[in-house]
Amino acid sequence: MSSISTGRMIDENSDPVKGRVVWMPAKSIWVTAMTLIAIIGGPLTFTWSALAVFIVLTAVTICLGHSVGMHRLLIHRSFSTPIWIEHLLVYLGTLVGMAGPFGMIYAHDIRDWAQRQKDCHDLFAHRRSFFTDAFWQMHCAVVLDHPPRFVIGARERRDNFYRFLEAAWMAQQLPLALLLFALGGWPWLIWGIAVRISVSLTGHWLVGHFAHRDGHQGWSVDGVAVQGYNLPHFGLVTFGESFHGNHHAFPESARLGIEPGQLDLGWSFIRLLAGLGLASAIKLPHMIAPRRGLRRVKASDTAGDAVNPPWVREIVL
Repeated sequence: MSSISTGRMIDENSDPVKGRVVWMPAKSIWVTAMTLIAIIGGPLTFTWSALAVFIVLTAVTICLGHSVGMHRLLIHRSFSTPIWIEHLLVYLGTLVGMAGPFGMIYAHDIRDWAQRQKDCHDLFAHRRSFFTDAFWQMHCAVVLDHPPRFVIGARERRDNFYRFLEAAWMAQQLPLALLLFALGGWPWLIWGIAVRISVSLTGHWLVGHFAHRDGHQGWSVDGVAVQGYNLPHFGLVTFGESFHGNHHAFPESARLGIEPGQLDLGWSFIRLLAGLGLASAIKLPHMIAPRRGLRRVKASDTAGDAVNPPWVREIVL
């Protein structure tokens, strides 16, 4: 069988189903430590200023860092921006506390590759029960018997800044922690680091769990193991990432909230960059080659419409 490229995964007679779930000590200890500090230290150190620090830093790191920097820019290259802005956004994404840039690319691509197959392991599909999936996603990883070959792009691989972030992604919290402690003592430190990280990681898992199980679906992809669903009521707090059904339909789109009324603050930030002349080559659904098997899902007779109906073509900056 010849090699098939799906993103950065090279499929060479790979099997997305057979494998074992293994506990990842470093990942598990990191998540557990942040969560315990948040649960115990959060109530003991609560102040309104600490809560404000938590809200602002969470918004900045999740929206600008994870959603725009890591996901839409680094992973999908849905737009271009000067390298100093790219580095800043990816750095903010690293501060979320999930992984370094290479780790994020791998985690995204292996899941995306598996979900695009006819069947995949339960971990990739979020098929197990609520608490089992929570433990698997935040404390474990699946080791496939025959995994695809991961080949990261030369541009990212040769970037010394990304290599530095990857090698010390947990330690990136230290400068911020020292600054927070100097400005606000223990309340700002605990709420700005531990509470923020634990809430961000738990929230990321919750979106992934529910957005792959059920919800609003404007689009469907035939012949794949996992469908994506939209969680319309969580668009604001997830900065557009909850519109996961749209993302499955148009993975390279810089805009995730593509239906009328879907609030996507990540897209709003990209539009701001574009208005300042700092974002270009922005990809939208009508510019992207349709995924194989993509079809419109609607209660009316538009279920069989073309994958790019007029309202998609009308999406403009």
